Amino acid sequence: ITDAKAGTSGHHWLLIRRHRKTGELAFYRAYSPTQVPLKDLVKVAGRRWTVEESFASSKGLAALDEHQVRTWTSWHRWTALAILAHAFLSVMTARALAEHGATVVLAIRDVDKGKKAAARMTGDVTVQELDLTSLESVRAAAADLHGRYPAIDLLINNAGVMFTPKQVTRDGFELQFGTNHLGHFAFTGVVLDLLLPVPGSRVVTVSSVAHRIRAAIHFDDLQSEQSYNRVGAYGQSKLANLMFTYELQRRLQGRATTMAVAAHPGLADTDLVRSSPAALRLISPLVAPLMSQSADMGALPTLRAATDPAVLGGQYYGPDGRGGHRGHPQVTSSSPDSYDLTAQQRLWAVSEHLTDVKFPVS
Repeated sequence: ITDAKAGTSGHHWLLIRRHRKTGELAFYRAYSPTQVPLKDLVKVAGRRWTVEESFASSKGLAALDEHQVRTWTSWHRWTALAILAHAFLSVMTARALAEHGATVVLAIRDVDKGKKAAARMTGDVTVQELDLTSLESVRAAAADLHGRYPAIDLLINNAGVMFTPKQVTRDGFELQFGTNHLGHFAFTGVVLDLLLPVPGSRVVTVSSVAHRIRAAIHFDDLQSEQSYNRVGAYGQSKLANLMFTYELQRRLQGRATTMAVAAHPGLADTDLVRSSPAALRLISPLVAPLMSQSADMGALPTLRAATDPAVLGGQYYGPDGRGGHRGHPQVTSSSPDSYDLTAQQRLWAVSEHLTDVKFPVS
């Protein structure tokens, strides 16, 4: 592959999958020869597939649509919209996209903080003000983006607050549920029309292992007005992220262009612990080195969900280590509650009502 637009040139070994019945070709993986020698690649591939042909030149790609061949060196075609909050993970994700040629928009509440982050990145990076605690800000940001970009290839929902004392958003929603779920739900709904025309576009929403901890969707008390537990409220919001992703993917299935995917960073070294209960903050410096991983590693599941050509809509990516706490990204499963179709649809209807946002898919 010679990728002149991205400023790179060189050979890559390609794994191409051929459908057994239709014969259709689809791009699966690309490897640099410096990463995997050809003899080793053929050896590995031969364990799972019959090696039919060696694509020694680009002529073998004639049967592939350009949108099927999205390698780690072809992001120059993308406009990526990354919603920032916990700086380490978000910045790592945005930086990787920008360094590989994507046009990156950092949507963030603190514009000055966003500009400082953008200044440390290489590539085409701009900042958009967005406060997910305000539906007015959500709609204003969407209007700005519609005026600046005709299309968006990738939306990463990665903002969030964690274990906060009881507070409410500007619209009166419980802060964690309002920011982590309703804010992302509303913003996705008002910018989704920019993604739908783009083949291969994705909505990646970042959840957490905490979606399993004291987590349930309390439809009788979504705003925690009757009782409030900061850990339970966070778990509810992260469970809602997954249920939103699965229901969005179901509604997108009739369209062959856009998919919804989820990811989680495991236990990554971020600044979210600042709002944790005092006991957790006290033991965190002692436990974190044993159970957590760097922000670089924590960003990998999101990056894989956003860029891997083999990703399927509705998949959930997280670290492959024990408990999903650390490791390299792989497809994983979420809690049984997250797959409750009736609850997914009910949450969607309630979220539309609370935000007054109607999605252009049904």
